[in-house]
Amino acid sequence: MPHKTRSVVIGLILLGLFAIVAPRISLGNWDLPPVADPWEYGNLLINRTSEKNGMKPVTFSHWIHRQRYTCRVCHFELEFNMKVNTTEITEKTNKAGMHCGSSSCHDGKTAFGHVKPNCVKCHNGNKAYGVEKFAELATQLPKANYGNRIDWTAAKSGGFINPQNYISIKPAEGISFKENLTLNAEWSGVADAVFPHNIHIEWLDCNNCHPDIFNIKKKTTKHFEMVRIISGEFCGVCHLSVAFPIQRCKACHTTMKSEKK
Repeated sequence: MPHKTRSVVIGLILLGLFAIVAPRISLGNWDLPPVADPWEYGNLLINRTSEKNGMKPVTFSHWIHRQRYTCRVCHFELEFNMKVNTTEITEKTNKAGMHCGSSSCHDGKTAFGHVKPNCVKCHNGNKAYGVEKFAELATQLPKANYGNRIDWTAAKSGGFINPQNYISIKPAEGISFKENLTLNAEWSGVADAVFPHNIHIEWLDCNNCHPDIFNIKKKTTKHFEMVRIISGEFCGVCHLSVAFPIQRCKACHTTMKSEKK
């Protein structure tokens, strides 16, 4: 058999084998990160400069704060980056009324201020700090079987919580973007993903996602792949540690028959 013909035959055989195993690969045993306990899910340690200055890292609890404010308030108006430990927060900026020290937050009036008796409330280095408050909260809000075990969308739409959506920069009125995007899966055997804008804009500002995380035009975001989502990019910015966990595959891939447990 001529060398060229043999190469073509081998290539066809390999292509056939890939077609057989691809669905199995694509349904995937993704190496998904472990999910934290409900009372710690969404809790972050902010340690950009704390330990360098002889302080314990700051514990920030999303489940405490999202009862009072939508994501938009912190990640748009107060200019917190979406990725932890990338915002240049200092004690000086806080005391100047920025970041946590905003006049609608930890100013000593709305919430406890930046004075020594309160230091340990933030600088404790313990992601489980305040767990006793969570136990009480979890009995009052709609249940879920993922993340905090709280359905935050149902809690907001059902009036169980009424988080403030702005401090001084009011969202534009009359914007109601309800389009659902179908993101075609490029792996054999994987169901397409569906992205609903209306649920996300209940909590977020458009510029939280666009253009830094996602391009505006559909399907133009480069390298939008599951492996990069799991590494904390794209949807993984939120759906690894704050919004419902990435293990809840059917929430996005809605026609899947089963999902990773």
